[in-house]
Amino acid sequence: MTATESRPTQTYDVGGVRLDRPFKIRRLGHFGFNVDHVPEALHFYSDLLGFMISDESTIGSRLAPEDRDRFGSTAGYFTRHGGDHHSFVLFPRRVLEHLSGKSSGEVTINQITWQVGSLREVGDAVDYFGTQAVTVGRVGRDTPGSNWHVYPLDPDGHTNELYYGIEQVGWDGYSKPRAMYNRGFRERPPLPQISESDEVADALASGVDLQSGYRYVEQGTRTFDVDGILLARPFKIVKIGPVRLFVEDVSASLDYYARVLGLTLTEEVDYHGHRCVFLRTTTEHHSLALYPRALRAELGLSPHTTCFSFGLQLGNYRQLRDAVEFLRGQGVIVRDLPPELSPGIDYSAYAIDPDGHAVQLYSYLQQVGASPALGIAEGAARFETWPQTVAARPDSFAGEIFLGPWG
Repeated sequence: MTATESRPTQTYDVGGVRLDRPFKIRRLGHFGFNVDHVPEALHFYSDLLGFMISDESTIGSRLAPEDRDRFGSTAGYFTRHGGDHHSFVLFPRRVLEHLSGKSSGEVTINQITWQVGSLREVGDAVDYFGTQAVTVGRVGRDTPGSNWHVYPLDPDGHTNELYYGIEQVGWDGYSKPRAMYNRGFRERPPLPQISESDEVADALASGVDLQSGYRYVEQGTRTFDVDGILLARPFKIVKIGPVRLFVEDVSASLDYYARVLGLTLTEEVDYHGHRCVFLRTTTEHHSLALYPRALRAELGLSPHTTCFSFGLQLGNYRQLRDAVEFLRGQGVIVRDLPPELSPGIDYSAYAIDPDGHAVQLYSYLQQVGASPALGIAEGAARFETWPQTVAARPDSFAGEIFLGPWG
């Protein structure tokens, strides 16, 4: 019996609905890399791809004074593409390894973060992971971001996070000031907790200036007409994911992500004898893909990371084409990979970051149940053969819509 066919003997009340585990993952919330070249990576992800810095980490302050100079840049960065406080983070890998006292090996992913629907689900997940013999790293509430969380590790040591309630950055662009970090937790919080509205009211009553937090100001000029809006680049990120992982044992990882975390198996692909599996959270074809590590060298991807790629959905197909041309014009390596390895996505290209991570750029992700199985689009294998325009599919522009203005 497979991971997706086996049925647990216990069900749980999740908001009045009986489920196989005491939480339901709604979406991929944020993601991040630990990198060796922080300034160069920040330029790539912020200046070129358009992630906006929402806060700077103070992780370097935890180093002894005599250690700070030898690590170079010790800052970490929280960045966003929309209203969530962060959808992508960058942290200095060598600093993290020094502080933890151990090497992360090929695991350069900072975390894979999944959003659930309530704080109670986060708390109940802590007990559930104990019954599943899953190692849990941390429990509590981090600042910046203010999201309540639990950190379960997968079989390869990738840090997953289940979270509720991430801070929202509004039209004025200010993140929460550090004076509001007094509501952080380093242990499982007792329930119930006060609401976010009450936290803000308490801060105002104590004289906190709500506009004393971090506010990002983009450098450069906004001269590209992106479907009617002037932006600093000819495209806009509207969604993050899928995440693709190289794993030691595909079956063991499938069991973890399907049976333990509750992702749904959508499709399996045999690529040159390699078993590749694709899992989803709700209706998108996949939010996560698992590949055997043996495939990494065959594809010519970086041997220093277990991340096959991190996906970014752009506003439309025209923006995708323009993004490839723009990034190549900025000296970024943009390469093709076999489309058979991305079922559910037709046209995509992979931009290589300064540490060698592949960032998959695409504009369409098939919605399960909305159309027949997606075949490989004509000309999809190489950017040079992509058509100027593509025919609409029954689920074109379906799925999660990007909220808010593009810039």
